[in-house]
Amino acid sequence: MISSFFSQSKPINFVVISVMLLVIFVITKYMTLGLELDAFLITKQILLFGVCLLSVFVFDFLVNKNNLTKKNSYKILLFILFIAVLPQTLLNSETLIANLFILFALRRIISLRSKKEIKKKLFDASFWITVASLLFFWSALFFVLIIAALIVYSITDLKNWLIPIMGILAVAIIGASYMILMNIDIYSFFNNLVDVSFDFSSLNSKRIIIGSTILLSFGVWSLFYYIKNIKSKTKSLRPSFSLIVFAAIIGLVIIIISPEKNGSEFIFLFAPLAIIMTNYLEVISEKWFKESLLWILLLTPIITLLL
Repeated sequence: MISSFFSQSKPINFVVISVMLLVIFVITKYMTLGLELDAFLITKQILLFGVCLLSVFVFDFLVNKNNLTKKNSYKILLFILFIAVLPQTLLNSETLIANLFILFALRRIISLRSKKEIKKKLFDASFWITVASLLFFWSALFFVLIIAALIVYSITDLKNWLIPIMGILAVAIIGASYMILMNIDIYSFFNNLVDVSFDFSSLNSKRIIIGSTILLSFGVWSLFYYIKNIKSKTKSLRPSFSLIVFAAIIGLVIIIISPEKNGSEFIFLFAPLAIIMTNYLEVISEKWFKESLLWILLLTPIITLLL
C-alpha cells in the first residue's frame, strides 16, 4: 500500500523517491533528446538531475524544519508525482534552477518564525529570489512573500524592511560586473528578460490539459481543508501555514503570466501544492480514499504517456 509505505520518514523512502525521480527524468529526456548524445549533453543532464534531486531534499528539509506537515514522506512523494504528471517541468533548465533558488529562499522566509537572525534570513531570501529572477524573471513575484512574511510575523523594525533591497543590490552589482567583463549588453539582456503572455494555446495538448486539470482539481479541493485546519494549528505556526497559501497563489500567477507557456512554469506551484495536499492526506480517515488519490497521481503519467 502506497499510503502506508510513505506514512513515515525513513531512509528507504528517500531511496525509492530518488529512484522514481531518476526513472521519470531518464524517460522524459529520452523522449525529448533522442539517441544522439555527446559527453557535454550527458554531463549537463547529470547536473540537471542533481538540481532536481537537491530540490527534493531542500524541500523536505524546509518542511520538516518548520513543522509544515507531520513526519512522513507524503510531501516529497507528491512533489515527485507532480513532476511525473507534468514532465514538461524537466525540460527547461533555467526554470529548474530558478525553482531550486526559490526553495532556498522559501526555507529562509518560513524560518523567520523563530525571530532569530532576521536580517541574515531576509538578505539570503532576497538574494536567492533575485538570482532566480535572472534565470526566470517572474520568480521576482516571490518578493511579495517576503513582504507577507514581515507582516504575518509582525516584524516591524524599519531596518529589517530595508534588508531585502540590499540583497537585490548585491546580486545587481555582481551581475552587472559579470556582464561588463563578458561584454554582455545589459540593456538587451533585461529587455529580453521581461515579458508577459496570456496566450495559452501552447498548453493545448492532452498531456498538459489532463495533468494540470488533475493537479489543480486536487489542489483546490485540498486547499479548502488546509485553510479550514489552519485555525487548529498552534498560534506560532499559523503564519507559516498562511505563507504557503500565498506561495501557491504566486505560483499560480506565474503560470498565468509566464511568457513562454510550455508546462515548465508549473514547477513553481509544486512545493506549496505538495504541502497543502500532504496536510489533507494526513487528516483523511478513509484509507481507501487516500490510497485512491495517490494511485490516480501515480497512474496519470502512465496513461498520458500512451496517448
